[in-house]
Amino acid sequence: MVASWWSRARLGIFVHWTPASVPGWAPPHVPAAELPAAGRRAPLGWTPYAEWYENSLRFPGSPAAAHHRATYGTRPYTDFGHDFEDGLATWDPAAWARSFREAGAGYAVLVTKHHDGFCLWPSETDNPHRTGWRTTRDVVGEFAEAVRAEGLRFGVYYSGGLDWTFDDRPIGTAADMFSAVPRGGYPAYADAQLRELIRRYHPDILWNDIAWPASAAEIRSLTDYYRFTVPHGVVNDRLLPYAPHWRALRLPVARSLYNWWDRRTVAQGEGFVPRTPPAFDFRTPEYARYTGSDPYEITRGIDHSFGYNRNSPPDAFIGREALTSLVRSTAADGGNLLLNVGPRGEDATIPAEQRLRLEWLAEDAAVRAEEEARPEEKARESPSR
Repeated sequence: MVASWWSRARLGIFVHWTPASVPGWAPPHVPAAELPAAGRRAPLGWTPYAEWYENSLRFPGSPAAAHHRATYGTRPYTDFGHDFEDGLATWDPAAWARSFREAGAGYAVLVTKHHDGFCLWPSETDNPHRTGWRTTRDVVGEFAEAVRAEGLRFGVYYSGGLDWTFDDRPIGTAADMFSAVPRGGYPAYADAQLRELIRRYHPDILWNDIAWPASAAEIRSLTDYYRFTVPHGVVNDRLLPYAPHWRALRLPVARSLYNWWDRRTVAQGEGFVPRTPPAFDFRTPEYARYTGSDPYEITRGIDHSFGYNRNSPPDAFIGREALTSLVRSTAADGGNLLLNVGPRGEDATIPAEQRLRLEWLAEDAAVRAEEEARPEEKARESPSR
């Protein structure tokens, strides 16, 4: 059973903030079903997820590649790591945390390493392929301290399934994604980094993504270590054990069959529900509703991206009525909403369109608090018998 504090939270804030937040660009959302009809057989190269920018650049015909050529010429993606670090000079983690608490959040989850492999803490586990591919400032530690000071629980996101510094093949489909889970020295590297995050920051939430590059037994060892270190902690549903047959997904027939199967599992609309791993505390439907019986957390961005996308049109952002309704209906159903904000990379600020949604939630949270206080006030005011 998932921890009671998590079940009571109702709302969490996700933060995707990577070197890709410096260009902060992706094409507008196109429903996945329409991409093949448009001649795009590699839909993940056309993704509206701006945090996938580095991967999108590997498809020369993609909108992101065209934008990059026009805007940055031949500048390599790794240069954005320096710009990201420079942008930290104006970062105010306390202001972020205060806005999350005012919005009614019970916890906040920070992306500590996304698929590009860039670490937001001075990791003691060196990346053998990109020297210094991390912040010198302890962003994870400062973020954890700030949100906990506001009374929120703190979680770490870690991309265990993908790391493009270890395997940089272009990922165009779901089959490509699972066949690109790195092998070699990566499983030991990922295990060491996640244990380091657990040991240093004692996160209340362990939020892995895509899969895990090792066996179910090794995952049990990792989660046992986590539960021993953080007894009240919770684990999401994306620690899917590595399967040797994923390597066969590079073959055309296997790739085609897997992609056909994957399209059948995508939820109605634009989202999906991850495959079920052997062990987890809660499910994480992405841009989708969940109809199962397990504890769940809907995760989505404020627009169609998790990372900051300066190219998002106005109608891509969730409206006020839809947002407040989603929070309330999910809570009424016993689930949580993990709403993502994608700060800008160049100056560490939360964009105005996203701040506005946090303000809407803050106003709604104040109304809810007033509604919940009324029965208590009436009880105190009623005469004793």
